[in-house]
Amino acid sequence: MNSSSIAAEDIIRAAFPGIPQREAEELVAIGSVSSYPVGKVLCRENAIEETFFVILEGQVEVSKTINENEERLLKTLHQGDFFGEMGLIHNAPRGATVTTISQVEVLEINKSSFDKLLEGSSSMSLAMVHEVSRRLRENDEMAIEDLRLKAGELAAAYQRLAKEELARREFLTIIAHELRTPLTAARGFLEMARFHDLEEADLKDVLSTVGRNVEQIVTLVNDILFLQEVEIVMPEMHPTEIGELVEYAVNKMEGQAAAAGVEFVVEVEPNVPLVAGHVRSIQRALVQLLDNAVKFSPGGGAVNIRVAHDDDGAKISIRDHGIGIDEKVLPHIFDRFFHMDKIGSDVFGGLGLGLSITKQVIEQHNGRIEVESIFGEGSTFTIYLCKSHPDEVS
Repeated sequence: MNSSSIAAEDIIRAAFPGIPQREAEELVAIGSVSSYPVGKVLCRENAIEETFFVILEGQVEVSKTINENEERLLKTLHQGDFFGEMGLIHNAPRGATVTTISQVEVLEINKSSFDKLLEGSSSMSLAMVHEVSRRLRENDEMAIEDLRLKAGELAAAYQRLAKEELARREFLTIIAHELRTPLTAARGFLEMARFHDLEEADLKDVLSTVGRNVEQIVTLVNDILFLQEVEIVMPEMHPTEIGELVEYAVNKMEGQAAAAGVEFVVEVEPNVPLVAGHVRSIQRALVQLLDNAVKFSPGGGAVNIRVAHDDDGAKISIRDHGIGIDEKVLPHIFDRFFHMDKIGSDVFGGLGLGLSITKQVIEQHNGRIEVESIFGEGSTFTIYLCKSHPDEVS
């Protein structure tokens, strides 16, 4: 008898306590020892197979498909463990997939050979039945735990859906209000222009008011459409000068900032690398951040904008000295439709799409956005963008 057979018998007796030495030898004799490399599937879920395996050396993983597309690891088996026992009992499909994760040596026993051996050995039958029963109990407990986990996941998913539904309803209420207000104003002033004999100066003021309200409606609709666009369409990246995009955003927001008593202070470090970017999307994100900084600086003051080097490319920080963000609110500011309508005596409008748009754009660029804020002292938003590579479209 060679050493590998002796080792196999010892492992069999350890796996099935109560089997005498002679019967362990017989069990090894009717089987065959095989070696398999990493990644070999020994049992496949839902397949009908009739081979029982005892691990003599190495490790395997047991996994199961959940919800048709999710592969879940159930456990890892080592030397002395066995699997495929249900193939010895009846012709049911495999309940899980077993894959080698190291070089593995196994003892393989076919059902027909095993049945013949059991006919002449009551002690082996008892030992095998006892151990297989124990394994089935473990599998039942594992299945119950898996169901418990799935129930928890379903409860969490339901909670998320409930929150999303609440956010959707709130959004519809807000959007109805945000659209109704300028529409009502525009209609009222148009009626005034149509049915009243106005002086030229008064008519000009009325039409100017109508124009502002229509522009507000257009901006709102564009924000909604842009958010949908950045979710669906992956923009084409080009080497981009970030300083120029900051200059564009500052120029676009300068009039609104001046009206609010806000001054933009811009600092651009020399030789900041080009970033991989889509010009229109980044411009939109920067404008949203500047709009946010102006809106939440009701007392006016400076908004500092700094473009600097970063390890992986460039970073843009926008710091205001406004009302700041409460720490309880901070984790939610990038959530879609989240908005702060009133802080203290200050009232703010808007749908809460600006920061959501910004975050979506930056993540599409494989960048990230961070925020630091102290309530009552102001906020700093920092965007990190990756530098452009030579193979990108120029």
